[in-house]
Amino acid sequence: MRTVEFRRDGELRLAVIPEHAEAATDVTAQLPTGAAEPAGLAAAIRLARTEHVPLCDLLAGMAERSGEGVDVDAARGWVGGLPVSAPVVAPETWAAGVTYRRSREAREAESEHAADVYAQIYDAERPEIFLKDVGGRRSVGPHAPVAIRGDSAWTVPEPELALILDADGAIVAVTLGDDVTARDIEARNPLYLPQAKIYDSACSLGPCALIAPAGGELGEFELELTVRDAAGELVYTGTATTASMVRGFEQLSRWLRRSNTVGDGTVLLTGTGIVPPDDVALQPGHIVAISCPRIGTLTNEVFRHPTAEAVSVSAAEARA
Repeated sequence: MRTVEFRRDGELRLAVIPEHAEAATDVTAQLPTGAAEPAGLAAAIRLARTEHVPLCDLLAGMAERSGEGVDVDAARGWVGGLPVSAPVVAPETWAAGVTYRRSREAREAESEHAADVYAQIYDAERPEIFLKDVGGRRSVGPHAPVAIRGDSAWTVPEPELALILDADGAIVAVTLGDDVTARDIEARNPLYLPQAKIYDSACSLGPCALIAPAGGELGEFELELTVRDAAGELVYTGTATTASMVRGFEQLSRWLRRSNTVGDGTVLLTGTGIVPPDDVALQPGHIVAISCPRIGTLTNEVFRHPTAEAVSVSAAEARA
């Protein structure tokens, strides 16, 4: 079972898509309302937790009771003729780093003077976890543009599986995410990580949420990244599997919640195992597509953020 969020007349709505179906059921009318309530999938997650029922069972029951069906065009990212939004308006979006060996090797290579920092994180019990966004302010959904910082010459996509958690830390769903990163800024000094990771339109989520089964067993996920230029020519492609992660999903969720309260619908990006080579840097007009057979394809066009001056150095100089 999958869910999608979309907006109709400014209202955030939630639709449930049964497995192998191209039609959905709008269950918005059955969700709790009010200024204090979260909207969309976050509201359903909160309701399932307070009623002590698995989210998948709650949504299945809602879909059976609701009479409003809507068409789904998965390829174009439309529901009922309206564009799909991010799958959840997350109260917070967090991200874990250096969870794959390939990611550790790339971080060490790009920042040789601090290579031991990344090696220590990879081998340590405590993972790297950082805040990426709050309230969806810096995140976008499918087909919305993601940004290059105005002061970065070497920005890359980081395709990741994203966990969707309830307030107890249970993994209730997963989606795809792009943790867009200014690698040249991070490479200069690890303390610049927040500036490399956190800025407007630096995260995308979607296209849908795959709801976890009642038993909670998610299994492995195959991810593919494709980057094409404005003319449609292939710039880069790569694949990874979550089976290569050095840390488990539940382990990352537990560490996130140490001395830290999370809300229903919190998103946790789990790190990337697909690292483009040093000669690949996102450019305006590039199209980034992150695919997973069980979830779908998250597609975003790239633009350069207009509110900051562009750097004068080239991407090659930035990597030097």
